[in-house]
Amino acid sequence: MTTTDAQVRIMMRERKKGRTQEQAAVSANVRSRKTVAKYERLEQLPSELVQPRQYRTRQDVFVEDWPTLEAMLQAAPHLEAKTLFTWLCEQHPGKYEEGQLRTLQRRVAQWRALNQEQVAVLEQVHRPGEVLQTDGVWLTELGITIQGVALPHLLIHSVLSYSNWEWGVIAQSESLNALRNGVQSTVQKLGAVPQSHQTDNGSAATCRPGAEAETGNGERAYTEGYLQLLDHYGMQPRTTHRRSPQENGDVESSNGGLKRALEQQLLLRGSRDFATLADYEAFVQRVLQQRNQARQARLAEELAVMRPLPATQLVTHTHQRVRVARTSLIRVQNNAYSVPTSLIGQYVNVHIHEWHLEVYYQSRCVLQVPRLIGTRQYRINYRHVIGSLLRKPGGFRDYRYRDALFPTLVFQRAWEYLQQVYAPRKADLIYLRILHLSAQHLEADVAVALTCLLETPAHWDDTTVAELVQPPRPETPTLAPLAVDLQPYDQLLVEVAHGA
Repeated sequence: MTTTDAQVRIMMRERKKGRTQEQAAVSANVRSRKTVAKYERLEQLPSELVQPRQYRTRQDVFVEDWPTLEAMLQAAPHLEAKTLFTWLCEQHPGKYEEGQLRTLQRRVAQWRALNQEQVAVLEQVHRPGEVLQTDGVWLTELGITIQGVALPHLLIHSVLSYSNWEWGVIAQSESLNALRNGVQSTVQKLGAVPQSHQTDNGSAATCRPGAEAETGNGERAYTEGYLQLLDHYGMQPRTTHRRSPQENGDVESSNGGLKRALEQQLLLRGSRDFATLADYEAFVQRVLQQRNQARQARLAEELAVMRPLPATQLVTHTHQRVRVARTSLIRVQNNAYSVPTSLIGQYVNVHIHEWHLEVYYQSRCVLQVPRLIGTRQYRINYRHVIGSLLRKPGGFRDYRYRDALFPTLVFQRAWEYLQQVYAPRKADLIYLRILHLSAQHLEADVAVALTCLLETPAHWDDTTVAELVQPPRPETPTLAPLAVDLQPYDQLLVEVAHGA
């Protein structure tokens, strides 16, 4: 039986107490006093006596090709062992077996440990109330749905470096509006303001040198909107160096823990579907509050040295003034949105929020639509253009945004059916009338009528759909003329006058 370091320590302690070698061996559960005598003579622990093995237990199968592999690693240190093994098998067919890959992986790992330098993590000293770090972490992988519809989204995540207290808001992009919402929500939740705010070099906070301001040293400049946000709250701007996201280490490391916590709470909840976006955001913030419970002591140290909040909040949305084109479209952030045709040629003010746009004409909100992400997207409401299409039905077939004129799949199936039954021009006109019927009544009722008609073998058109959607009006009953006899009224007046 191999003697352990703990047994030797017991033996030496017993010997120092004056015990015999036999007694020390019994106390340490060692079979022989010779073992006690051996370690008294060596004055070393068993672990200190182990010598590294200097010999191989089996032949090195890569000894001939290793110099070539080593030269390849020196030229391209990021080459993986599996890639090198595949290359060897191609160069020497039949020489290597699949089970030898693990041997090469150990050999490459040993070479990297001895020859490839890495960047060490430099632990930082954090001071209370000094810096708030913000980063956007994508949560789409959690599989969240809103009433069954998948929700691609991220969390604008903010963390205090000293206490690791965290907060965040749901967003659909790392835009300036999202950053404003996230930072403002965080400081409002804190009730105080730290000295500095630190983020990465995203386009919401920084821009290329010369785009808005020239830094003179090649670093990215701060955007005007980001500086307005920090000026309002009296925070100093700080960013990480380019291609150095690890400098935002506190929030970056907290992202992974938050994802795991959300995943666990979703498993406990038993469902990933929420009724509204507000319900889901409340769920996320409850998880954040649970994580913050153990950080209250250090948070109190931070709050003691932070500045109070300003009296007013900052407006988080941006504005854009655009003119409605002849196509009844407006273009906002390189995306197209339809508006009522009555606004063609007029200028409208667009309030750009994170999740939606508000269109104002002369201080009156005339439209609110979900905001599109990316560029060259479009959101066309068929109710805005159906009147123009009925006047010009020939423009429907080659309309650039024709796909938006099929509200659901059943409408597209109906149009395809009409193409098979009627001539192209007549089919288009019938479909446009059906679409106009949908704009006048409930779209769901028209969809149900189309679903029923598509299952029948008889031909149908817009008149058939209208009969199903518009119930027949009840006939107005004819009332007999009412004959009025005023004699009793005159008699009543005589009696009242006589009594007076």
